[in-house]
Amino acid sequence: MSLYRHKPGKRMSEAVVVNGLIYTVQVPESGEGDARAQTAETLGLIDTVLAELDSDKSKIVEATIFLTDLTDFDAMNEAWDAWVAEGNAPVRCTVQAKLAHPDWKIEIRIVASR
Repeated sequence: MSLYRHKPGKRMSEAVVVNGLIYTVQVPESGEGDARAQTAETLGLIDTVLAELDSDKSKIVEATIFLTDLTDFDAMNEAWDAWVAEGNAPVRCTVQAKLAHPDWKIEIRIVASR
């Protein structure tokens, strides 16, 4: 089994790669803006991490989206639909959750191949 921790920190790594699968979780850096803006910002962070690991959004196999308020579902989907690679939509679920920071409206967990 191969395992690589990308930008490890004291509490967590930016991503972990195991046997060719990339696992990452991203949240908006600023916590500002509405759900659409925070989703777009978070997806941009996912793009960056995947690029650093020689992957991209067309290789995402699974996404779990955590929203603090399900009334933001449509706004989140607007940003998601504009971002997701044509013909490469992953398996995805969206759940409501209380997130660790009060300004965050979204948190996204991704599994992608290299």
